[in-house]
Parts: sequence; structure tokens; C-alpha cells
Amino acid sequence: MLKKRVLIIDDEPDIRELLSLTLEQMGLEIVTAAKLSKAQKLLLSEEFDLCLTDMKLPDGNGLDLLEEMQSRKPHLPIAMITAYGNMEIAIEALKKGAFDFISKPLELMRLRNVVQSALKLDKADKVVDSDESSLIGKSSAMTKLKQQIRHVARSQAPIFINGESGTGKELVARAIHNLGPRANGPFIPVNCGAIPTELMESEFFGHKKGSFTGAHQDKQGLFLAADGGTLLLDEVADLPMSMQVKLLRAIQEKSIKQVGSEEEVAVDVRILSATHKDLTQAIRNNHFRQDLFYRINVIELKVPSLRERSDDIPLLTEHFLKQFAKESGLPAPEITENAITLLQSHSYPGNIRELENTLERAFTLCDQGSITAESLDLSNAHIHPLETPEKAAESFAFNGHGSLDDYIASIEKKILVEALERNRWNRTATAEELGISFRQIRHKLKKYEIE
Repeated sequence: MLKKRVLIIDDEPDIRELLSLTLEQMGLEIVTAAKLSKAQKLLLSEEFDLCLTDMKLPDGNGLDLLEEMQSRKPHLPIAMITAYGNMEIAIEALKKGAFDFISKPLELMRLRNVVQSALKLDKADKVVDSDESSLIGKSSAMTKLKQQIRHVARSQAPIFINGESGTGKELVARAIHNLGPRANGPFIPVNCGAIPTELMESEFFGHKKGSFTGAHQDKQGLFLAADGGTLLLDEVADLPMSMQVKLLRAIQEKSIKQVGSEEEVAVDVRILSATHKDLTQAIRNNHFRQDLFYRINVIELKVPSLRERSDDIPLLTEHFLKQFAKESGLPAPEITENAITLLQSHSYPGNIRELENTLERAFTLCDQGSITAESLDLSNAHIHPLETPEKAAESFAFNGHGSLDDYIASIEKKILVEALERNRWNRTATAEELGISFRQIRHKLKKYEIE
């Protein structure tokens, strides 16, 4: 096998030697350049798997090289070497397409992690092809999103995923993870709004046994659980201000300190964040730190609402009906053209999650093997008309029920189990009591994993 080739660009001989020795120990072939002009000639005449370049060079700037290579060799990962504490320049480099950055003085463990991640990238584009419902679609909005996902998956830049509730922000985050060099590492999603404030530091950073009342054993924490992979901060807008400060430090320093420990632990984690809320408004209201927003919002991805991609509704409908059929062991019903037309004309304040719930209800109630416009019952409002889906979900979550969907499901499951017990688990009798078909009973038992 041919060795992977790395080009090192730095005008300091000591830095070039340190980088060369470290990377040669990793089994890599090293080529060096002290000036931008020589580096440009090498990059255009030879093939490299990675380029490490200092920001300031005698005859130019590393950012200029980065921009040039983005157009000439977009598949070549370029990692920038920046001066200590110069976070603004590092973030600018990430925005312009740098794979990652390394600060001086060089930390060899950090250097090796960056190099190993970069060398895992494939030169050929992967296709964003997933059976996850949010990434199904051929509309212009989805085509654009998939292109953006392919692009950002190749870097280690923090990504801010913004979109309405129910649009599939977590699925977009998973696609970014799966298409990037960390695909074989862990993907850890965390709902920031679901963790009690007093437990937040312990959940994120872990704790040592005996560090506080109730700490009966060591706890790893989410950052260490995601080491070598990706940490998704879902509903990041819900983080309390006290935790935002600690999170910012962990992201910037790439290290954490467990509760009850005096030692810093280095972590290699890519940060993705998501929310349906307006963070700029939260900053104006002093509910979110501007410096943290600046750090997590290096690149923003906007996930389109279902209203913006109604052309995808037939494909999504087909996907969901096949999924329900597989889960229940029942044949997938046909759906009439009028029903599809009606689905495409609906506004979907709950987005894909609302479409899925609508189709699941229609699938469950379908006895004739066909879903019609009448059986969709889109006029059946599940949320008070004066209340947005987000407000309703927050209200239920505040009262300890989790999401609105989970709350409704818990009630339905409770009613079903109680009816089954009254009828000594006779499914036919239970269906008659509840006024639903045997098909519906089978589907619900499968859905709620009731034996």
C-alpha cells in the first residue's frame, strides 16, 4: 500500500521538524514547504491526502491558499495552524472550508486526532441516501439541503441546525455524522431542555464517586461518551446561562473537568447543535450568550418546513405507509390521488411529525385497503387553535410528560392495557369494547410493544 501523503507549510524550521517527526511516526509520507509560492506549486503538481498550513507565511496568508484550493481541489482537507487564543481567525478558516484547526503551541495528541480524522475522508462524494424520513425527497429545498450536508460533513466545523419542530433536525445531524470521518465513532444526541439544571454539569462532564450527595459511583458524562464521535446539543436554546459558560469553555479548550475532579480530560468531539427557537432573539433578551452562539454557529443549516417541500409528500407518504405495514405485519393500503392532493394542500404546523401521525391514524382506521381524502380527517385538530405545536409540547414537557406526542401515546397505551385486562387479554372483545377494528388492535399492540 502507498503511504498517505501530507504537505506541511510553515516558515518555522522547528515547527516543520516537529510536525514531520510526529506524522512520520504515524506512517505518513511528509513533504514540507516554507513559503506559500512553493506550496502552491506542489499542490497543483502532486497529489496529497492532507495539507497542514500555518496561517501567516512570509509571502502570503494560509486563508488565501485555503480559498484557492477550495475551487481547484475541493476534496483536499486543509487544517490550519493558528496562534494561541486567536479564535476569530480559526472560526473564519472553518467558515471558508478548513477541515479543522490546531493552535500553537502544538498539542501532539490534538494534532494526531485531527490528522487521523482527515485521512478517513473519502475523496469521492458520498450520497446522502437514508431511509430516515426527513432525508427522503427530491424537491429543490431537499436537494439543496443534501448538498449542504455533503459539504459540511467533510469538515469538523461546528454546525448549527435550525428549523421548525418536526422537520427532522436530529436526522440531519445523524446524516452529517454518518457521512463524515467520525462515522465509526459514537453519535450522542442530548435534549438540553430535558436535563434538570442541578444535574446538568454532571450529565455533560461526568462526576467522581462521592463528589456530591447521590454520587454513588463514577459517571462518564456525555462529552466522554461522545469522544471520537459527535455530540448533538438538541434544543440548545434551553441551556441555562450558568451551563452556557461551562459549555463554551469545554468547546474552546477541547477538554472537560468532571465534577469532583481537579484534572482536565482532553476530549475529541465534534459539536452539532439544533433548535427551533430564534437564538438571535434569545441573545437580545439576555437568555443566550453571544460568544457561545458565535462558537456553535460557524456554519448554519436551515432545515426546510414541510410547507416548503410539498412536492416530497407523495414520497414521504409511500415511505410511512410501508413502514407502518412492516411494523404491523399488515399489507400497505393504497392511497387515492384525491388524498395525496389533500395532503399536499395542508399547512402542517407540526411538519413531518404531523404528516406521520396523520398517516398512522389513517392506516390504523383503514379497513377497506384504501386511504381516501375523507379518511385522512385533516380537520381533526390535536392542538388548541391558539397554541402552537411548540407551545403545546413545552407545556406538556413542563408538567413532566415529555413531548406532546409521548404524552398522547402514554394515555392511549394506558387505556388499551386497561381494556385488555378487563377482557382478560381477549383482543376481539377489547376491540369491540373500544369501538375499533381487530386490525387496529393488532397495530397498536405492535406499536406499544404490548405482549
